[in-house]
Amino acid sequence: MENITVNEICKPHSEETFRDLAIRIFQFQYVHCDIYRQFVNGVAPDINNIQSMEDIPFLPIDFFKTQRIISSSNSEEIIFESSGTTGSQPSKHYVADLSLYEQSFLRSFQLFVGNPKDFAILSLLPSYIERGNSSLLYMMDVLMQKSQHPLSGFYLNDTQKLVRTLKQLDAENQKTILWGVSFALLDLVENFSLNLPNLMVFETGGMKGRRKEMLREELHVLLKQGFGVQTIHSEYGMTELLSQAYLMENQRFKTPPWMKIRIRDAYNPLRMVSQTAKSGGINVIDLANVYSCSFIATQDIGKLYSDQTFEVLGRFDVSDVRGCNLMVY
Repeated sequence: MENITVNEICKPHSEETFRDLAIRIFQFQYVHCDIYRQFVNGVAPDINNIQSMEDIPFLPIDFFKTQRIISSSNSEEIIFESSGTTGSQPSKHYVADLSLYEQSFLRSFQLFVGNPKDFAILSLLPSYIERGNSSLLYMMDVLMQKSQHPLSGFYLNDTQKLVRTLKQLDAENQKTILWGVSFALLDLVENFSLNLPNLMVFETGGMKGRRKEMLREELHVLLKQGFGVQTIHSEYGMTELLSQAYLMENQRFKTPPWMKIRIRDAYNPLRMVSQTAKSGGINVIDLANVYSCSFIATQDIGKLYSDQTFEVLGRFDVSDVRGCNLMVY
């Protein structure tokens, strides 16, 4: 986008600067993204009435399954594809500028977790590796490179090696992160006796059809017992977004400064919920999505609180089981 840089997007914003940038990005995407322009014209025939951030229409996330959503004359650098389940239609995110994604997740990680160099970072993401073009895999690969620890890496089927490595790192008092898909983490704690109180465990959510879906709270209880940790960490992200929110101690997610959550009426998708802590559909404004679409209506159900943290309560029945961090009611 002309006259806008990564540093202008991925930085702390006042309410005013966020709103101004959101309007600029909307105007850019309306002009340069054919699918989004057609959608906007269908729900808001007079574009001149869209003068504030509250007026901007949110594109239903299912469009990423069937359409090429890109707001750039440049060809994409990479196409990220959702994991989903066997037989479901994957979403595709055509990413024109990978530097935006990298800066978004690196700065968010620094903000919510710390410097990657301070950690050994291990990943247990079999369902993602099987598909291969996951945005999460890309993020983890970069974080591992930034970690520079010799034992950082992906662990697919060799769980015995993974357990040995985790115990070795614990004995060395090395700060360690294990990032895993929920079903694989459950398999791990069911098959091995672990007591790693200093380990940071991040679960990605979703069972990918391998296990019955469960409440996040239930999952976290099992994982805390299985790993011998006090807290299970998590992040809210998906293929269609270039930014992630992180789970805080109060079991609510917090967004980085270039990402905002709005809640839409469950029965009228064009109307936003004005009350805090009222459930509805989760809409996301992700400024890092400048070259695709920054205004996404997800199939997730949640609540937004006055401090701008939010809960994810589940998903609408019509949506697929997805790779993002969700549990059913």
